[in-house]
Amino acid sequence: MVEKTAVERVRALALGIVDFMGMELVQVEVKREPGGAIVRLFIDKLGGVTLDDCSRVSRQLSAQLDVDDPFEHRYTLEVSSPGLDRPLYGPRDYERFAGRMVRVTAYEPIDGQRRFVGRLLGLVEGTVRLLLSGEREVSIPLEGVAKARLEMDIAFPKASAGVRGRHA
Repeated sequence: MVEKTAVERVRALALGIVDFMGMELVQVEVKREPGGAIVRLFIDKLGGVTLDDCSRVSRQLSAQLDVDDPFEHRYTLEVSSPGLDRPLYGPRDYERFAGRMVRVTAYEPIDGQRRFVGRLLGLVEGTVRLLLSGEREVSIPLEGVAKARLEMDIAFPKASAGVRGRHA
């Protein structure tokens, strides 16, 4: 296990860099691997993160880590977007992504169910509210959420019956 102070130092350094660049630091993970550690940063911004954004953050953070040197061992730095199915980490994410489709797993069953997929209505008084199929609403206390992710919410156009499999 990587010591907590190293993770906190990486988070503090990364936060300053990412904020300065007008982006959001979504998550920092540090995992011990056989050849050293893997330091993963997930960043985001309105309109999405580009490869150039990841490269700029990586270069800046790498230089800062070389100076600060929070690790006693070798490490590999990875900077990326949290992805289209990004995890939701805290109250800010539940407010920001209201209206989007999400997959939520609760620690304890609610009405006999632990896994839910539905439209995120938001966070109300510490409770995550979802609209499930059939227009049923469910409320899950934020501290009762084991994990939550955005779901792909793609509507495919319906094919016209007259063009399927036909050539002019």
